Amino acid sequence: MLRKSVYSLAAVIAGLGVVFAGAAGAAQAAAAPQATVTAKTNCVTDAKLVPSCNVMWGAAAGGFTGKPRDLELKNWEKLSGRTSTIFHTYHKGDEKFPTDSEIAMTRDAAHPRVLLLNWRVEYGSTWRNVAAGKLDKRIDAFAARVKSTYADKKFFLVLNHEPEDDVRTAAGSGMTAKDFRNSFRHVIQRLRAQGLDNMVSVVAYMGNEKWMAQSWWKDLYPGDDVTDWVGLDSYVSAEPNYYHHGLFGDLLDRRAPGGTGFYDWAVKNHKSKPIMVAEWGAYHRIGRVFDKSAQFNSVLPELAKRPAIKAIVYFDTKKDQFGDRDISIDSSARNLATFRKLAANPLFNVQIR
Repeated sequence: MLRKSVYSLAAVIAGLGVVFAGAAGAAQAAAAPQATVTAKTNCVTDAKLVPSCNVMWGAAAGGFTGKPRDLELKNWEKLSGRTSTIFHTYHKGDEKFPTDSEIAMTRDAAHPRVLLLNWRVEYGSTWRNVAAGKLDKRIDAFAARVKSTYADKKFFLVLNHEPEDDVRTAAGSGMTAKDFRNSFRHVIQRLRAQGLDNMVSVVAYMGNEKWMAQSWWKDLYPGDDVTDWVGLDSYVSAEPNYYHHGLFGDLLDRRAPGGTGFYDWAVKNHKSKPIMVAEWGAYHRIGRVFDKSAQFNSVLPELAKRPAIKAIVYFDTKKDQFGDRDISIDSSARNLATFRKLAANPLFNVQIR
């Protein structure tokens, strides 16, 4: 599917009180000693697509444009100067995927890529119905398509990314946090039972402090037995005194008051699971161009301190869903030059196997 808003309007309103705290944190981070990253050579992915060293690089480009995602990614790769090892795409309901164009992108011998398929299985229904087997025909159709067209390639599968935004706490809603957990478990177990051994499952959170403060947040996790990677979709503002202004580390460390930051929570509670930043980006309001260099320059030092992160995937769009934020890498010539320098780092050299 086309991704949801970078943050829901409710989250924005709830977060206004932390704007200035975020700005202070960004200033402190900018002043802190910079860690260094040492890239290694001959890094390859294993059976669960975890790289033996370094960090996988990926992107979703062309969000909210309606343009073909494969062409948009190729253009973005030329712009950024690096092929995206991970190609992030979005689907919902009964859509037939992986599509021919998505498959072709991963069969490009000169530019090898792996698919990160994002699927709203419950689209038009509820998580509870999925868990109860009422959408098994939809799940089975996907399994059949993969087995007939894509059995030779490993791929990532995210189910209903950013579930926090969709939780409805009423007992009869069919969309509680426990309903999500049960839905995720059912889909992955059914797909595995049908022989999809080339599928690597990812649960992708928003990691927003508002949602992490909810009593139900802990109930979302599907279980280590059905989760291969823990994912995070999180963004920072390059615009001072605006919502979630900060650096790369800030998007990893959001926490409920008195709670644990997302990265530390994942490492502590799911230490065997690699972490994927399944969507990230730096934004400013449209028409108010700000320098994103500090945000892009902070990525490598933070990755050096956080070895559990094995993949980062940029979400590039000139306008978010509400049409007020620019998350593109080329909103200015300086922003693009800084991003290209980041993309060129050998830390992101990983061979897909």
